[in-house]
Amino acid sequence: MNLQGKSVLVTGACGFIGSHLVEELVEQGAKVKAFVYYNSFGNWGWLDTLDPRIRESIEVFSGDVCSQDSLKSAFKGTEVVFNLAALIAIPYSYLSPSSYLKTNVEGTLNVLQLSLDFGLNKIIQVSTSETYGTAKYVPIDEGHPMQAQSPYSASKIASDAITNSFIASFNLPVTIARPFNVYGPRQSARAVIPTIISQIFAGKEEINLGSPDPTRDFTFAKDTVSGLRRLAESDKAIGKTINIGFGKEISIRDLALLIKEISNSTININFESAERMRPENSEVNRLLCDNTLLKDLTDWNPNTSLEKGLTETLEWFERNIDLYKADHFNI
Repeated sequence: MNLQGKSVLVTGACGFIGSHLVEELVEQGAKVKAFVYYNSFGNWGWLDTLDPRIRESIEVFSGDVCSQDSLKSAFKGTEVVFNLAALIAIPYSYLSPSSYLKTNVEGTLNVLQLSLDFGLNKIIQVSTSETYGTAKYVPIDEGHPMQAQSPYSASKIASDAITNSFIASFNLPVTIARPFNVYGPRQSARAVIPTIISQIFAGKEEINLGSPDPTRDFTFAKDTVSGLRRLAESDKAIGKTINIGFGKEISIRDLALLIKEISNSTININFESAERMRPENSEVNRLLCDNTLLKDLTDWNPNTSLEKGLTETLEWFERNIDLYKADHFNI
């Protein structure tokens, strides 16, 4: 399926990955509808910061995925939907697990039900590598066991399960996409890379991080959304769960030192801050993506090395540091 000229809905469009996906789809010639979380300020999140050419070419709907009523108007005339609407911060899921179940499970159910009712041609349900938990083997392929090591990951495992039930029960044309650690411009400061970068540009003398030993497979946002688009274009991906990740791992310690080096910073980095440590049994110690299936089904390849992606991310943060609260612990 070529998305050019197609009516494509992106839920969670106001967020980090969602806003990058909107840009990608507009550039590919899709007719983009952006569904954003309603607020009384009329704020469209990161969409407000996009190039005016992008903003003027999209149709924005405000609402809540937990309400089918607010979703219905956006679904009318839609052919393809990317469901990125979710609560994502792991630390906050310790404080409010019920809100994660409501948004991530009930919200997904609403998107699936409306996709069935409106006869959509393709649905991309965006999951997360956190569903795998700490790697039992590497690289992690799509057959790796699910491990609910946080309320957040439990909610995403449940949303994947309800998605698979719609595939089996109704033959709904869904693909579950499982991105590994995405990073880049516009990411919230709850994530480790923005945490480091924002404090560097805020002129801090030191930064406190959690455990230095866990490894992650970081994928640049542009590469991630390119993978999402290609999955929507591939009929071979229907009914499958597919990883999106670079295929290399780096420890949090080495990542922090790399950012320090690229930015020419003299900041002191302290690890094992109690405030930023996950509970022991909740920590995911290793994630490394097996992206073989994605490459086999599409022409996708990650184009952005970690060094190049971090350089571009640093440049963006330097221009936009006033948007971040570097002295505040974001959860």
